[in-house]
Amino acid sequence: MPLDRSLPDDVHDSAEELRTALQAHGITLPSLGVGLPGFAGVYSVSLVALGNCNAATARRLAEVLREAATR
Repeated sequence: MPLDRSLPDDVHDSAEELRTALQAHGITLPSLGVGLPGFAGVYSVSLVALGNCNAATARRLAEVLREAATR
C-alpha cells in the first residue's frame, strides 16, 4: 500500500468524516484526531490518530464492523 501523502486539510477532513460516521453508530473515540508527529520530519505522512477507547467502545466498534462485513 503506498504512503498517504495527504495534505493537512485532507487529514483533518478525513478525521472529521470518520468521527461523523462513528457517531452515526453511537460510537465516540474521544482521542480521535490528527497525528501530529506526521507533520514533522522529512518524510511526513499525514495520519489520523484513532487514539484510545474503553472496552465497551471497542466491542461496539467491532460489532458495527462485523455487521458491515456481512452486507
